[in-house]
Amino acid sequence: MKKTVAIAVVTLAGLAAAVRAQEAPKLTIAVIDVQQVVNESAAGKETMTRLRKLQDDKVAEGRKKADQLDTLRKQLATQRATLTDAKVAELEKQIEDQQVDLQRFSDDTKQQLADAQRKELDALEKQIMPIITELGQELKLQLVFNKFQSGLVYADDAADITEQVVRRFNSRVTAAPAGK
Repeated sequence: MKKTVAIAVVTLAGLAAAVRAQEAPKLTIAVIDVQQVVNESAAGKETMTRLRKLQDDKVAEGRKKADQLDTLRKQLATQRATLTDAKVAELEKQIEDQQVDLQRFSDDTKQQLADAQRKELDALEKQIMPIITELGQELKLQLVFNKFQSGLVYADDAADITEQVVRRFNSRVTAAPAGK
């Protein structure tokens, strides 16, 4: 009888473990550092170069406008005593107009740069997402998290597929026609 009870207990324990294993399938999870893909991929580097050039061009244009404004201010400061009231009023109006123009330029530039960045990064994401999906299917992943924007607190380096995505993305971009 003791032998039968022992066999029954061992059998039940084995069945319980099998049921638990069936109830909780093993999750296969990976993470990706999207910023690293942008920084290290050829297409990402090109995108960032275009965005930096646009920003540098806008900074130079803003600097030119600020210099023109400073020139007017200096002219007014040095010549105020020798100018007629009408000419002083005219220079003050020009200064005020250029201040408003510079502020509008600054506001417009911030918006243009933000729009350009959003547009460029969205286009890059549209190229990268199919690669992530494809890699996820090949590796039989159930979840892929954006490493730093998902609220993820910890991920083992073994779960990071960033390098694989960069390599595959670079090979696809390099293999694509030059006109794209």
